[in-house]
Amino acid sequence: MTQIWDDFTDYIIQNYPDAKKIVEVGVGAILTPAQLLKEKLPDTKITLIDIHPKNETVTYDDITQPTDSIYENSDLIYAIRPPEELQPDIMNLASKYNTDIIIKPLFTEEINLKYKNKLKLKNYKRLSLYHYKRVI
Repeated sequence: MTQIWDDFTDYIIQNYPDAKKIVEVGVGAILTPAQLLKEKLPDTKITLIDIHPKNETVTYDDITQPTDSIYENSDLIYAIRPPEELQPDIMNLASKYNTDIIIKPLFTEEINLKYKNKLKLKNYKRLSLYHYKRVI
């Protein structure tokens, strides 16, 4: 399982080497990607968000009613295996905070069809993910 997280974090590092702030939403119990990013991007602030924080490294927030200070000035917001019903809220974060989005769905899960034209399917090494880049 570590290979997938190595590929995932490598994709982020390749696309956001100078990021100042990255936010992961819906962290759950999977902390490995954020830990790898913190090691590989030591100058980047990595913030972990969940509505049910599992430990002290995860901040409480509800993305359906986001706390502005958490997401403002983010270079990237990403979510790993978010349920389809939360995908609209994740895309709303992109609009509200003018940031890029990466969604890594479950292997068997489709992206919400409403966002297929905005989110581009990317295949990177052994990984498939959806990436939205804001227009600057």
